Amino acid sequence: MEILLISATEILLLLFLIITFLQSGVDKIMDWQGNLSWLKGHFSKTPLKNMVPALLSIVMLTEVVAAALCTMGAYQLLVGGGKTTAFYGAILSCLTLLMLLFGQRMAKDYEGAKTIAIYFVPAIFLVFLLQS
Repeated sequence: MEILLISATEILLLLFLIITFLQSGVDKIMDWQGNLSWLKGHFSKTPLKNMVPALLSIVMLTEVVAAALCTMGAYQLLVGGGKTTAFYGAILSCLTLLMLLFGQRMAKDYEGAKTIAIYFVPAIFLVFLLQS
């Protein structure tokens, strides 16, 4: 119980990222065609228009791996096993968000880009906390 109190901020932020990326990754897996169809339209007027299936695969994979690393990292923090996996999960989460931000900016979806920036703040804060 003491470790939960000592690492409460890190664990809560990891849970935030787990929920965010697990839901998003699973949604992409369960509704691949729907996501692909929407994204092809979203990127139809960008240089990324011919790469949508590959980019969707990359984003889906990074989301699922980030969620898995954050899950393992939260467990390791809870059992006193260190911060390394949580740190890698937080870094991959930030990189995933930067990929999503790049896509939104390329599509000139500035409202969507603002939303990604909101998610980036707690993710980068978690990286900061886990660095020490």
